[in-house]
Amino acid sequence: MCRFFLLSPLIGLFLLAGCAAPQVKPTPLVKVNVLPLALSDAFEFRKTKTFFNGPGFNPGRDPMVSIQKRRAEFGAVDSLDRAERAGDYFTFWWRAHRKANVTVRLEYRTVNLGDYVQARELYYPDVLGTYQSGFNIIGDDYSDDGRITSWRCVLIEEGKIVALTQSMLW
Repeated sequence: MCRFFLLSPLIGLFLLAGCAAPQVKPTPLVKVNVLPLALSDAFEFRKTKTFFNGPGFNPGRDPMVSIQKRRAEFGAVDSLDRAERAGDYFTFWWRAHRKANVTVRLEYRTVNLGDYVQARELYYPDVLGTYQSGFNIIGDDYSDDGRITSWRCVLIEEGKIVALTQSMLW
């Protein structure tokens, strides 16, 4: 029994080290290619969370919204740091029911660029199970292009769109 208590902190340390994998930054695309639609039941979007953190945003009295704002601005020391964290935050939970190489692409339009479509991608080799992908359009991207007006997120396998979710205005 005594050995278990001596080893439990070490086991906890190893478990936490495995959970602290670094987050990969999405790659911005120079040109967004149109891909064929081949929806598959083997892939699905489970949940989508969007959050806007910008000037004039008032979380009100809702503690869940104010905690999102505090999370987005964590580590900001002055107003310049807070301005760099202003923008749109997207989190997508998706699932792959079979093993595959998947690319998650966020395509979006902004206020200042109108119908011009921009995109960012994350690549996941050999996925199976549930994953979380995050995209942040903040800093210079947000201040130059403006707020996102419409978006869609697609899962791509072998150059084909196998699952998608989108905003109402897409």
